[in-house]
Amino acid sequence: MTQYIYLASPLNLPEGSYGLNPVSPEQPNVFETELDFAHLSFENNYDSETKVRFNYSPHFSFNYQVACSYNFLFLKDCLKGNAIDEKCLGLLHSYIGNALQASGIVEYFTCWNGEEALPITNKRSIQWVNIKTPYDLVLTDREFWEITL
Repeated sequence: MTQYIYLASPLNLPEGSYGLNPVSPEQPNVFETELDFAHLSFENNYDSETKVRFNYSPHFSFNYQVACSYNFLFLKDCLKGNAIDEKCLGLLHSYIGNALQASGIVEYFTCWNGEEALPITNKRSIQWVNIKTPYDLVLTDREFWEITL
């Protein structure tokens, strides 16, 4: 199974990949190192075929949501503290910071794929100023935060 990070906001959240560093634009799928390949991809909750917005989790109160699979991020007890962790947590920190600047509030949740409706294990309201480093964003499974500016 895959672990996901989900974010929700009252305003549209950008989608796409962040952090990829290919060897050249002509070779967008070739990377010199694993760190160059480490990235985060955000996918929004809009189905272009049906033209309908869906919910990633019933715990969210906002309509605009994105999912980010945990390819390069880990839960609190699995973090390695290496360069890839630092890069990807930095990307997540920047993404959330930008979303907060736009909307003032973001809901932040993590769980295994298929467990989005299970009960939350820990729910917190936190102010962005209390997030001192990107490592402060590491959650445990099914933890839900409401982050405000």
